Amino acid sequence: MGALRVFLLAGEPSGDALGAALMAGLKTLAPDVQFDGIGGPLMQAEGLTSRFDMSELTVMGIAEVLPKYVHLKRRIAETARAVVDTRPDVLITIDAPDFSFRVAKLVKAQGAVRTVHYVAPTVWAWRPGRAKKMAQYIDHVLALFPFEPPYMEAEGMACDFVGHPAANVPRASEAECAAFRAAHGLDAADPLMLVLPGSRKGEVARMGPVFGAALGRLQDTHPDMRMILPAAPSVAEAVLEEVARWPVAPLVLDPRGKSVEAIKAKKSVAFAAADVALATSGTVSLELAAAGTPMVSAFDLHWLSRAIISRMVTTDTGSLINHVTDSRVVPEVVGREMNVDNTVAAMETLLQDPEPQRAAMALTMERLGQGGEDPGLRAARAVLDRM
Repeated sequence: MGALRVFLLAGEPSGDALGAALMAGLKTLAPDVQFDGIGGPLMQAEGLTSRFDMSELTVMGIAEVLPKYVHLKRRIAETARAVVDTRPDVLITIDAPDFSFRVAKLVKAQGAVRTVHYVAPTVWAWRPGRAKKMAQYIDHVLALFPFEPPYMEAEGMACDFVGHPAANVPRASEAECAAFRAAHGLDAADPLMLVLPGSRKGEVARMGPVFGAALGRLQDTHPDMRMILPAAPSVAEAVLEEVARWPVAPLVLDPRGKSVEAIKAKKSVAFAAADVALATSGTVSLELAAAGTPMVSAFDLHWLSRAIISRMVTTDTGSLINHVTDSRVVPEVVGREMNVDNTVAAMETLLQDPEPQRAAMALTMERLGQGGEDPGLRAARAVLDRM
């Protein structure tokens, strides 16, 4: 048998991180593995030559996709054709379901390539019928959360809980946090807030004005509050343009021109050094949980996407911490409720009593496999075992 040939497809920064860890795991277990596909800087650092820039796929929401529909449809066909032509041993799609599933469906219609999808879709939160549909073209699912396999297995797919990478991220030490504060002129006694407006340009554009206005009011009531914004590489320019319009000037950690390792290290220390966070809802909430930093979770979509998706939701919380712990300790300002008044009120409540979140965060990390085998290695082993 020749070298294992793996075609990977990731469409956003969180998927890029998962893909990179999976690639590292595959290289450990199958050293002669060969990679092809689409990914970001982290996957490229592991040896992938991306067929096109992953940022083309970093789009979320129905209304946001529509202007790019023709281009995305062309990329879907192009990617599926590449998989069929190269005949890899396995196609691994990573999150980005709107793109990933369309590629997998086209591939399955033309050949017998094994398909694995990394990150079970949130059928427990909205559109439960997706599991039945994806079973037509997905053979195996890698789940980040322990409660997800039964949903996938009920529709006939193999599914393995492999843990979440956030649970195994080393937490920065107190000395590292103190050094970080000192290096950025932050007094050890000053309360420090993380500001996380998202890793997609659409998120920054929607969340930014509300975040900026809310932070201005919070600065008035908490004059000693310092604010820091670690910009995601994919949106650094958009973040700097948005922040320039805010009534406050947070310290922006600009990742441009820095190595992947340096960006990750700086972000890890910033998360641990902060006292609280205002964050756009998503995977970042688990990174905050790993750092033990309480948060307010905020999210909104284009009004058309919101109107359509709100009719499909089957849960009363979008917070991953609330889901994993079956609690509602993380306050959320979502959809029409995501305005300046509600965001300020939620942050004031959090600042008064951040402790209830800490226990839920610790429980979340425990349930996601903290202290166990690296999730990337577990995912790689699950892929190989099922083949």
